[in-house]
Amino acid sequence: MAGVNQTIQQLLLALATIAIVAHGATTKHLQFYMHDTVTPSAGSPATAVRAVRGPTLAPGNPINRFGDTYVIDDPLTEGPDAASRAVGRAQGFYLMASWSADQLLLSANVVFTAGRHNGSSIALMGRDAILDEVRELPVVGGTGGFRGAAGYGLIRTHSFNASNNNAVLKVDMYLSV
Repeated sequence: MAGVNQTIQQLLLALATIAIVAHGATTKHLQFYMHDTVTPSAGSPATAVRAVRGPTLAPGNPINRFGDTYVIDDPLTEGPDAASRAVGRAQGFYLMASWSADQLLLSANVVFTAGRHNGSSIALMGRDAILDEVRELPVVGGTGGFRGAAGYGLIRTHSFNASNNNAVLKVDMYLSV
């Protein structure tokens, strides 16, 4: 009988621990737009700059080369219009990681500079299959209010100009903090 009571006590302790841990984590959904400007225009400076030029043009793509690497400092806004309220910056890089040029490796720190998340950041890193309607990238960490964050970001292309590579991306993040 003592063995059964000890087993029941251990089980209850394990369940209580799980409940405390599960209750302590919060799930957050964030939504914003990322403005990736490769080709500047009047009033819109470049926010993505090619730092490495790959050796070979990608098939069917007159602009991108396998190995092209872009360093980014893209503005993040509440809405798709560049004039909408700024919430932060996406700082990092992406590179053409496929011969077909539609597969990127994206590594970015999403740094919040306004609003209730001001001063916090989220780190994303993963494969971005840019021709897919929805791409999922893992959240690999965070700072400030997002310290220890885990989760994922869903990226959708809101608009893209193939002649200059400028894009606006809709980003939905789902985080456990």
